[in-house]
Amino acid sequence: MRLVGEDPFAAYGLPGAPGTEAFWATARTPASLPDGDGWVTLFLRRGAEAARVGFESWSEPVPLSRWGDTDCWYAEVRMPARLRVTYQLLADDAAHADPFNPVGAGADRSIAATPDTPAQPHWPAVGADDVLPLPRVRIRWSSERLGGRRTVRVHPAGGGGPVVLLLDGDDWLHLHPAMTAFDSAVAGGEMPPVTLVFLPAKDREAEFGCRPELWEAVRDELLPLVAESGVPADRERLVVAGQSLGGLSAVYAALEFPDLVSRVACQSASFWWTPDAGDPADPLGGPPGGAVAARLRRRPDLSGLRIAFDVGEHETRMLPHCDLVETLAERSGATVRVSRSPSGHDRAGWRHALLRDVAWALV
Repeated sequence: MRLVGEDPFAAYGLPGAPGTEAFWATARTPASLPDGDGWVTLFLRRGAEAARVGFESWSEPVPLSRWGDTDCWYAEVRMPARLRVTYQLLADDAAHADPFNPVGAGADRSIAATPDTPAQPHWPAVGADDVLPLPRVRIRWSSERLGGRRTVRVHPAGGGGPVVLLLDGDDWLHLHPAMTAFDSAVAGGEMPPVTLVFLPAKDREAEFGCRPELWEAVRDELLPLVAESGVPADRERLVVAGQSLGGLSAVYAALEFPDLVSRVACQSASFWWTPDAGDPADPLGGPPGGAVAARLRRRPDLSGLRIAFDVGEHETRMLPHCDLVETLAERSGATVRVSRSPSGHDRAGWRHALLRDVAWALV
């Protein structure tokens, strides 16, 4: 749209002259207006230096323009319908959260959502300065199989129950308030009490590729430590939840360790992966479904597996890989749930599916 006049952002609900103290006192962004079949969304930054808006796995960075000679920088970004996306303000060789947006993910990220994007019940708005609560139970895990030491946190939501193993656990602890969200979902009766185990990754590409070492270590080392922690934990109803490479690893575990993993909630799993996927310049351009589809074509008996698949509806290049694996898993006898989230390849867009699909896996 063409921005003119003394209050050019009034259509976005931001009246007043940009750059004045009165304008900044009421500024709140991002703000969206309908634009055809999508939206145009306004972003603001106050400062003296040029900056860009950087989006996670959705768009190239968008430069902000300066309003006259003021300290007001702005960008109008065309967004599709139904999009939730993580973004940062990039300036001074650093990344910053948006101070005009109360919804964040850690100290240097914010979350934008178009007005038609469904709400995410149970996930509280978290600002850049907020410190997320941490589980009281902490396990120091020195793994012989994986090498090195890592800290694993354990939280009994609703008093504890089936183990929910959250891969990339540090992201769900420090960027997105999963502990609070699971507590709320349990309290609301949307899932039974569960025991959350936040498993951090030290080397995602090495640990989450289709290799047995991680799952041997989980079975033989980590779960016995969880049992000794004093937190009620039902290992017989283990749910593994993973995203991206973590989702790939969760499905691999269900295929190769069925006595350990029979319930999976995966979001945007990296089903493009093959053993040589790190070599091509375009790893997503390989055979649909990658190594997992090749394994599923051998028609393993998956009648004991309950698996929920989710992927961002804006991840156009991921969809063929996910579609094929979903179809093959169901043909092999798995009980399958398929959904699409209003996002790209972005943890902010996976949050609702995480709660919903863990609850479904435990039915």
